Amino acid sequence: MYELIHLLITRPHWRSERGQATTEYALVLLAAALVGVLVVGWATAGGGAAAVGRLFDSVIESVIDQV
Repeated sequence: MYELIHLLITRPHWRSERGQATTEYALVLLAAALVGVLVVGWATAGGGAAAVGRLFDSVIESVIDQV
């Protein structure tokens, strides 16, 4: 058993990296989707909608004041 573990550690070319980029891409997409769901959840419940509304109002007022 020790020899097998030693061979696996000393022979890194046995461990293929095929599919690693695809896996990383999928994980990034999952993380982005999670952030999106959290933002939508925050914006639609628990006062987030009011905060977004205040931000929008302040931006519009700033634009109107500039004109």
